[in-house]
Amino acid sequence: MSTIAPQFRFSRFVGSLFDIIFWILLLFSLIGLPIVFIILFYIKMPLVNHQLLTPYLAMTWMADPSRTLPIIKTLLHTTFFHVVAFPGFGFAALLAAATIFIERKFLAKIQLRVGPLYCGKVEGILQLMGDGLKLISKEIIIPAKADKPIFWVGPLLFLGTAAAFVSLIPVAPGWVVANPSVGLLAVFATIGFFPIITVLTAWAANNKWTFIGGLRALHQMIAFEIPLILSLLSIVILTGTLNLSQIVESQQHYWWIIFAPISAIVFFICIIAELERVPFDLPEAESEIVAGWLTEFSGMMYGLIQLGTYLKLYAFAGLFTVLFLGGWNGPSVWPPLSPDLITNGITIGPITAKIAGLPLFDQEMLNGTLWFVIKTVGVILVILLPRGVFPRIRIDMLLHTGWYKLIGLAFINIFIALGLLYAGVLGPGGLIQ
Repeated sequence: MSTIAPQFRFSRFVGSLFDIIFWILLLFSLIGLPIVFIILFYIKMPLVNHQLLTPYLAMTWMADPSRTLPIIKTLLHTTFFHVVAFPGFGFAALLAAATIFIERKFLAKIQLRVGPLYCGKVEGILQLMGDGLKLISKEIIIPAKADKPIFWVGPLLFLGTAAAFVSLIPVAPGWVVANPSVGLLAVFATIGFFPIITVLTAWAANNKWTFIGGLRALHQMIAFEIPLILSLLSIVILTGTLNLSQIVESQQHYWWIIFAPISAIVFFICIIAELERVPFDLPEAESEIVAGWLTEFSGMMYGLIQLGTYLKLYAFAGLFTVLFLGGWNGPSVWPPLSPDLITNGITIGPITAKIAGLPLFDQEMLNGTLWFVIKTVGVILVILLPRGVFPRIRIDMLLHTGWYKLIGLAFINIFIALGLLYAGVLGPGGLIQ
């Protein structure tokens, strides 16, 4: 018995398109506009023509661009925008998504493979979108004997902790979600939550493979967190501050990797171990314990953990950039803003349009963001490199490296930093400023 495939009709396609547009406009009118009004009432509105802009006047932006840019500029400097978009979760998630694709192509080139190719005309560029849709559409399977509340909350806690870590990384002058005076201590406190979340999640799955992977992760993270913290004490000694933005400002003339190379090496090795990447991927060793503490996760629960892992990768790479590579400091490559643009507005031929709110970003912010992204992406590529060239090491070698060799090296650089400080080479009144 044969079946006849339904024929394509252009009229039905156009009709369904209009239906979609109608429902989008209806939902935006009934739900979207009230939400926008509520947000505008809680945002400090700017002054336009020496008059405080109200939320009601703000909705006239579609007809009057002179009110559009001040509103946009105000939104760009709100805490909500910093947390959700830049330099917070949205910016980090975008870099994390790009890292997933770059990692697959980067490792494929190293190992003489093709990598993602067919999903998208250009180098499989749509593979990431395909993987995301696959994870969203897959069924989430909960083990029958699992501790369901902890099992459900585990991926959310992991992602939330990674997002909190991201919020402490300064991207450009004044562009950071949270800038406490003890920012480095806040980083250590945030990192300390990852072993707890990992072990709880692995235990909640009630599977021997997940529990073995969780125990491995616990041993590994604790063994490497101590040398990680010790490796950064030399930076604190040389700068005299725990604030990450001030550490970046102290590197305007030279980077701290020049005077603390051993600390940089120790910190970099600890980063790889904290991220559970090759050669320290014992908690997820596929050839030994299926997928380690991630064995029982499926669908978007697995996707959330992967997103949190790559957010953590970006945060660690950004922290390395901030502490050792000068952060946002770098030569001025962004073209200077036109004085006419700042004072008068946009000039097109004989016509000058004076629009309040221009420019949206200053040159210092754009230049700092550019250098921070370039340095951070470079660190990420170096972190990805060992996966393509190194084998997995044994657990006893891992623990011996963390507890003995790296701690000893970290102390050596602490003594070097103290020597440079008390010899008058660095620090206040030192020979090198």
